[in-house]
Amino acid sequence: MDASTLVESFADFAKQKNIDRPTMIRILEDVFQNMIKKKYGLDEMGRLVPTDNFDIIVNADKGDLEIWRFREIVDDDSEDVWEHDKISLTEAKKIEPDFEVGEEVAEQIFLEDFGRRAVSTARQSLMQKVKDLEKDILFEKYKEIVGEIISGEVYQVLSREVLLIDAEGNEISLPRGEQIQKDRYRKGETIRAIVHKVEMINGNPKIILSRTSPVFLERLFEQEVPEVYDGLITIKKVVREPGERAKVAVESYDDRIDPVGACVGMKGSRIHAIVRELQNENIDVINFTENLELYIQRALSPAKITSIKIDKENGRVSVYLKPDQVSLAIGKGGLNIKLASRLVDMEIDVFREDADAQDEDVDLQEFSDEIEAWVIEELKRIGLDTAKSVLALNTEELVRRTDLEEETVEMVLNVLKKEFE
Repeated sequence: MDASTLVESFADFAKQKNIDRPTMIRILEDVFQNMIKKKYGLDEMGRLVPTDNFDIIVNADKGDLEIWRFREIVDDDSEDVWEHDKISLTEAKKIEPDFEVGEEVAEQIFLEDFGRRAVSTARQSLMQKVKDLEKDILFEKYKEIVGEIISGEVYQVLSREVLLIDAEGNEISLPRGEQIQKDRYRKGETIRAIVHKVEMINGNPKIILSRTSPVFLERLFEQEVPEVYDGLITIKKVVREPGERAKVAVESYDDRIDPVGACVGMKGSRIHAIVRELQNENIDVINFTENLELYIQRALSPAKITSIKIDKENGRVSVYLKPDQVSLAIGKGGLNIKLASRLVDMEIDVFREDADAQDEDVDLQEFSDEIEAWVIEELKRIGLDTAKSVLALNTEELVRRTDLEEETVEMVLNVLKKEFE
């Protein structure tokens, strides 16, 4: 393979990979510089010598490559004759009979002089450098857009992840843990997600997407609500149980703009587009306020609170409600109170305002013959003083909010369920 063929084939390959001309030339120069070091980097005595007296001239567009070696002519008996940038007069005259001591010899080195194996190695090295550069470019490209929404086409559905192809044909991954539980994917369909993180694994970039991140919900609001995109409305915080429920606290610095109304849209037009994207996730949009008591009331919506006691030191809030509001505050599976606690960054305990006003419910104390007193007290500590208030929460939520073991919680739930069978 001659120089022009090698350079032209490399240039075509680099252009297919969208590598710019200066970078292309730099790669060519690096590879040929390494070839020079391997062939000319040792002198006759086996010592390492510099190769800075070689010039590489590349014109990638025309496929031209020239390599020139420059050496100063010295007397045959000179002590400098062994230096890398010197040549004896006798050797110089073999190149050009008219040369004299002190002149400079410019000798062109041809690709064939390096040997077929070296040229083949150089070709492989050129292609590999482009592939490595392509990986670096891909890594940097996605690193810059972490947290942004992109679209991809599904091309393979695996048990642990869904593999997508972006607009440029790059492979990106949506792991099982970053998928909404209700999501179902088919090959060829287009889905949206945010770039969650970008990792370099064994030299290969791994682009990981997410549809469960709160940031995904924020970006959807930016796309659907112009006031959010323009910065007139600020999203203060987002908490969500993907595919089930979310709470979004918003604030406007312009008194003329109703942030909740703007996010919901006329007849819910804006919020409905987001809900559909998130597999009918129920989204509560609330007005953010620095007034913590009011913020907690809004966070527990749609329940109406009678009174609140805030313990900032321990990060706990006790809220008192009428009996018919308790189930609304807790929500299905404890989801409403769980999200409200995360939104205000405090643990919320719910208490009935009037225990005697409970309808068709049973006080926990009535089960003292089957449930130990300390277990009942632990449940009362977080505001659960009746059977139905406990049954409104699932095992996971009860274990999280109390100091009870999972086995104890399941025993309590079984005892209480029998009461209403």
